[in-house]
Amino acid sequence: MVYENLNISHDNDIAVVTISREKALNALNTQTMLELKHFFGEAAHETEGLKGVVITGAGEKAFVAGADITEFSNLSAPEGMQFAKRGQEVFFLVERFPKPVVAAVNGFALGGGCELAMACHLRIAGEKARFGQPEVNLGLIPGYGGTQRLVQYIGKTKAMELLMTADMIGAEEAQRLGLVNYVVPAGEEVSKAKELIEKIATKAPFAIAKIIETVNSYYEEGLDGFWKELDAFGECCGTEDFVEGAAAFVEKRKANFKGK
Repeated sequence: MVYENLNISHDNDIAVVTISREKALNALNTQTMLELKHFFGEAAHETEGLKGVVITGAGEKAFVAGADITEFSNLSAPEGMQFAKRGQEVFFLVERFPKPVVAAVNGFALGGGCELAMACHLRIAGEKARFGQPEVNLGLIPGYGGTQRLVQYIGKTKAMELLMTADMIGAEEAQRLGLVNYVVPAGEEVSKAKELIEKIATKAPFAIAKIIETVNSYYEEGLDGFWKELDAFGECCGTEDFVEGAAAFVEKRKANFKGK
């Protein structure tokens, strides 16, 4: 697939996905969502040696300033449900990707942009970043998972306030609330995201994939997260990486994980 709105670059086996619609503040239109679906559903899985993915936005103003309102302003109720469902499916691909996905938030992360950042496993915010779910200003609610993930990250009380008031919060408050992992000077978001991925890449890849899977299972209806953990722990015990990790610990040396 030829990408029109995503700029994909690679640095030391880290993929940097830049949403490149700067004039539209990187708003998520249908084409962009299709490209994200292809990248996380197909292309990234086929990239040999991939350590992880950084998602950021083009320019200095916005990570993603929301969904493209012009595309859903006239939807009927059934059409609106299908529109949101397609968006949720894309963001589940991000959330369930077996390598670390880090959002490098370099400006406004509003509406669908905040939802995309929350679908990532970790979030780095530049000091000028702003987060918010302003959908009620349009007579809507978040449709790409925002009502669920925001509660998971910051708790019901504050999530209710932000969702109902449509207020934006800055990077420092977002970190205080638990929405972001680190706040860095503007322009250093991607480098910090890469630093985190490099650190994670020194660990056993299969175990990292199972961490993502089991933590996500905590929030999935009908799944017993404790049983999922038992199953994943057992799977890890059957890997060559566990043998290597245990040997390295005993021998007081750095483990050489092979992802097997």
